[in-house]
Amino acid sequence: MLCAMASHADVAIIGGGPAGSAAAILLARAGRRVVLCEKEAFPRFKIGESLLPHSLALFDRLGIRDEFEHHAFPKAGGEIATACGRRTQRFYFEGAMQLSHRSAYQVERAWFDKMLLDHAAAAGAEVRQPCAVSGVAFDKTGATLTTGSGEIRAAYVLDCSGRNAVVGTQFDLKRRYDHLQKFSVFAHYEGVQRDEGRDATLTRLVRGKHNWFWLIPLDERRTSVGVVMDIADFRAAKVTPEAALDEAFAAAPIMRTRMAAAKRITEVYAIGDYSYRNTRMHGPRWLLAGDAAGFIDPIFSTGVFLALHSAEQAAATLDFALRHPLLGRIRMASYARNLNRQMNRYLRFATAWYTDEFVDVFTAAKPLFRIPQAVNSVLGGNIHPNFSVWWRLQLFYLVLWVQKRHALVPRLEELKAEAAPAPSGVT
Repeated sequence: MLCAMASHADVAIIGGGPAGSAAAILLARAGRRVVLCEKEAFPRFKIGESLLPHSLALFDRLGIRDEFEHHAFPKAGGEIATACGRRTQRFYFEGAMQLSHRSAYQVERAWFDKMLLDHAAAAGAEVRQPCAVSGVAFDKTGATLTTGSGEIRAAYVLDCSGRNAVVGTQFDLKRRYDHLQKFSVFAHYEGVQRDEGRDATLTRLVRGKHNWFWLIPLDERRTSVGVVMDIADFRAAKVTPEAALDEAFAAAPIMRTRMAAAKRITEVYAIGDYSYRNTRMHGPRWLLAGDAAGFIDPIFSTGVFLALHSAEQAAATLDFALRHPLLGRIRMASYARNLNRQMNRYLRFATAWYTDEFVDVFTAAKPLFRIPQAVNSVLGGNIHPNFSVWWRLQLFYLVLWVQKRHALVPRLEELKAEAAPAPSGVT
């Protein structure tokens, strides 16, 4: 429904995506008065369909696990392959170290996001959509949110507004990662070639020299397919997103095979300049969560995972602050430190992904010291790795460092062969 004048709320949430909706459910169930403002009318198209096993515990807590049995597609793990198709490494969550859940789901985000928002309303949160927040004024006792048709007063604000980052933008907190300035082009397809059995459920990542692709099965027929490239390459190509996507497919042998019989069933979407983080995650009366706090990179499907994880922690933090006002700032600072720590972990993975040595080592025929199982654990959402996982991760990064200088495993000469620019320079 449309925005209207609101009574005083304990927490006003900006944004009804996974972070905002999950936090609203948890806060409402804790007895808090919650007003959630979402600027768009759901359902709406969204990318980021691949979920991680660690999120299943939160789904159980939210009481939504049964929803996935009827509307989601199972996910057994992932695959990393080179664009030429000569080297492939599959990993299954059942083989990961220190993961309590051994599978996950692929979801259509239009359904997933609306389902979560509906559960937030059912839990007692006051959900308003479309309801855009144009600004927030903070004072010693709370905040006043300005919307298109009135003001909302709240003791605390939780900003889950995604890339818009209402609070972060207002305070000029957003800082981009210059080495991760990428451009994504994507769409949904039918008829994408898949493997048999559980391998049909895998999220596939295909590395070229200058780009990479994702293939995420949404159900028995539909697949989300996209390409990620440097934004400078896309600008230099001077082609439409549709042409960039088609040319990228044509330049990668494995993608030509996978997409040979595919038919596009949605428009082509594009997103650029999306890797950033806010320099602060909290203030006296506000917290940031989800993409409003920062977004590292679409690789490894960490966006929705970190959104859900940060929402759970933010809800607990704000509930604590409402119960213990004098200690709230300390708890909020702890929340920010923990979230930055998790984002740092995935930033390191994302940075490593864009090096040749990552693919050299990860796709090596003989994995050493169970390193892939440890990497798999973190990629599955293990945010508190024990020592057995931790030391293997450090060894993994050491091996990458050495591989760059001295080949410990055979280097992928096929990646070098792909270095010549494809038509229009998009790969």
